[in-house]
Amino acid sequence: MSIALVILAAGKGTRMQSDLPKVLHKLAGAPLLAHAMQSGAALDPEHTVIVAGHGADAVTAAAQDHHPEARVVLQTEQLGTAHAVAQARTALEGFSGDVIVLYGDTPFISEDTLLKMLDARARADVVVLGFEANDPGRYGRLVTDGASLTRIVEFKDASEAERAITLCNSGVVCADADTLFDLIDAVGNDNASGEYYLTDIVAIARERGLNATAVTCDEGETLGINSRPELAAAEAAFQTRRRAELIEDGVVMQAPDTVILAFDTVIGNGAEVEPYVVFAPGVTVESGARIRAFSHLEGAHVSQGAIVGPYARLRPGTELDDNVRVGNFVEVKNAHLHEGAKANHLSYIGDAEVGAAANIGAGTITCNYDGVMKHRTTIGARAFIGSNTMLVAPVAVGTEALTGSGSVITQDVPDGALAIARAQQQTKPGLARKLVEMLKAKKAKQKKEAS
Repeated sequence: MSIALVILAAGKGTRMQSDLPKVLHKLAGAPLLAHAMQSGAALDPEHTVIVAGHGADAVTAAAQDHHPEARVVLQTEQLGTAHAVAQARTALEGFSGDVIVLYGDTPFISEDTLLKMLDARARADVVVLGFEANDPGRYGRLVTDGASLTRIVEFKDASEAERAITLCNSGVVCADADTLFDLIDAVGNDNASGEYYLTDIVAIARERGLNATAVTCDEGETLGINSRPELAAAEAAFQTRRRAELIEDGVVMQAPDTVILAFDTVIGNGAEVEPYVVFAPGVTVESGARIRAFSHLEGAHVSQGAIVGPYARLRPGTELDDNVRVGNFVEVKNAHLHEGAKANHLSYIGDAEVGAAANIGAGTITCNYDGVMKHRTTIGARAFIGSNTMLVAPVAVGTEALTGSGSVITQDVPDGALAIARAQQQTKPGLARKLVEMLKAKKAKQKKEAS
């Protein structure tokens, strides 16, 4: 059966205290919307439709950055969830499979839960995702009769008996596309809020002789983000869960509470992550690698046996092969360090190719930017770059070549050659003492004149 996703992302999110659309606030380095899209993407949907409203241009850009084939439709008036889903009708014209309605501000719905809903759809016309709430509060309630879901009642419209129900509505719905849109056509707005509720489709389905059922999940999966405190709580929940998953999979963390992970961080079993490491998006660390304390990684791939840090920064485009060493206060950007290469301290390696077993001395800088263009540096296998070398790109240092400490290299260095580019040292005997005495006398004179 073909699947389509409709993700509601039109809300302004006034309680976020921000001009940014609510679904674009970041959780684990990615917009909330991207998390919702990623949840549904596990089902390999034929169509993904985002219903945008406030900040539609920014929402569109974020959606298509995550999934270029996603379609974005507009809900110009905020008239309720049924009205929002109805905006996806044209985008799904001709589609005959099942539609799952998700929410751009609800990031934790799992693949397993969505698969349970699809399984239930084989036996019911409408499937709703519910959860047993510790504190039902103002959630909508699911009214059931055995395995059948008879209706959903919003808190504002619920009786006291209905408010006592603890089975609550997540808002996530699954139905055949034709059935879903036919039911939505019958939804009215005769309720306390004057809105068109998607939840009303359950009662309408029952009136038409269709059957509905509820599938349940853990309450934590249904967490919706409406405010800054809720976003912070969601971040904490994500980090706690993901750290636990990695440790269970064999990753070594000495102080897991200090490690920050992104939504797409991949770390192989047997890898070690020391305290206070930050993983921004796009990082893969292979088994057996070691990320030492206070390092920051983004858009980087770290291979087996490599050691990064402490206090290292890997920026996007970094590729570290097996057994590479990137030490303290080394920054690497858009560079490939081949097997066994070392840059142990105090260097910047940007837009570079560093050969196998090359050794980069302290204070080395690849001068890759001329103010307009970026240029590339190539360092051959087993080359030795002396401390405090400036490599002015574009430039190449050959295999087994050396540069003298303090050199400014502006021309290519052939294989096996030694390049030294620094001013000749001059030594003036006794001049240091004379200068010091002269300066002391000058300082004493200035002090006397000031008193």
